[in-house]
Amino acid sequence: MTVVRNVLTNLNAATLQAGTDGYGLLPDAAIAIEGDQICWVGQRDELPGSWQDAPQQDMQGCLATPSLVDCHTHIVYGGSRAREFELSLNGASYEEIARAGGGIRSTVAATRAASEDELLAGALPRIDALLGEGVTLIEIKSGYGLDLETELKMLRVARRIGELRPVKVLTTFLGAHALPPEYEGRSDEYIQFVCDEVLPAVQAKGLADAVDAFCEGIAFSPEQVSRVFDCAAKLGLPVKIHSEQLSNLGGTAMAARHKALSADHLEYLDSAGIEAMKEAGTVAVLLPGAFYFLRETQHPPLQELRDAGVPIALATDANPGSSPLTSLLLCMNMACTLFRMTPQEALAGITRNAAQALGQADVCGTLEAGKQANIAFWNVKEPAELAYRIGFNPLNRLFYLGQDITKHKVNQQ
Repeated sequence: MTVVRNVLTNLNAATLQAGTDGYGLLPDAAIAIEGDQICWVGQRDELPGSWQDAPQQDMQGCLATPSLVDCHTHIVYGGSRAREFELSLNGASYEEIARAGGGIRSTVAATRAASEDELLAGALPRIDALLGEGVTLIEIKSGYGLDLETELKMLRVARRIGELRPVKVLTTFLGAHALPPEYEGRSDEYIQFVCDEVLPAVQAKGLADAVDAFCEGIAFSPEQVSRVFDCAAKLGLPVKIHSEQLSNLGGTAMAARHKALSADHLEYLDSAGIEAMKEAGTVAVLLPGAFYFLRETQHPPLQELRDAGVPIALATDANPGSSPLTSLLLCMNMACTLFRMTPQEALAGITRNAAQALGQADVCGTLEAGKQANIAFWNVKEPAELAYRIGFNPLNRLFYLGQDITKHKVNQQ
């Protein structure tokens, strides 16, 4: 089998390599690709002699960045919560909506009732929206089944997405997302059910790459989540956590003790949690879409995370109830305007740091030799424009594993 060699020229590259200043910008750059791997990145006039005779492709002065990574989504679900959104804006309280069958339980009911094909058909347009903005790696969580059959169904659908679209899908089991109605008032029993029956079945079928849990007053306690994480460790699965979104229960510090890949939301994170994350190498994943949609006012401790050197990632948190967002470009702008992140931090947050939050930093997230040739090319002059423009998609070309998948993007839009 012949391995294709190719040199991409006439571009400016924001490599996002660790240790480089800012974006790691290289003007008048070239990228040498062999098969699905980047072999060399540098300025065009420094292209090694071994590559001088390789076919060259003119990228027309585009800005090249690593392709984007959405490291926190709930993109597979049934039904819609648009009517609840309307009701709330017309004055209905959360409690009133919940009594009428709304809230997360409405999504659980719709997801349980939907077939795999129906869930897939609903998810693919959301996936295509992300793909159309340069995403080639996405994490998809379960958590709207809350029973054995539906959790497995959601994870199977997530796996199918990775077979039907040119995107790498990592799946996360989120059985400890909320308390299902049949376990009302029996949260400990539900956690035991998750640990004894659901998680082992998920792992036996190879359907999960990680395990997540929602640690919050409206969900599960740190002690309950720790039991889930102990089970995950026995099964050889890494963990991550939804924590400190609405209050400070110490879930982040607990997750860090379990060497969590990431802790997500973090609006109420304290100094003890930050120190624990620093020691464990846990990535902070901020979710400005949920902050915006829920009209929150408590900001995550951005400066404290910076000062501690904790890597900060961003994600859409795409879900039907609190963040119906399928644009990482808009997510960047939200992070800058709402949280006061810099455009450079925002771009690193959806490339290098997002890859680290998924345990994929060794294969993607930066433009450098040895990484997968997953590259986005943009019709912009300055990297800051990706965060600056609102409702504008400047993607010109998208490479995934060395292949130009731009045609797929055009066909799906």
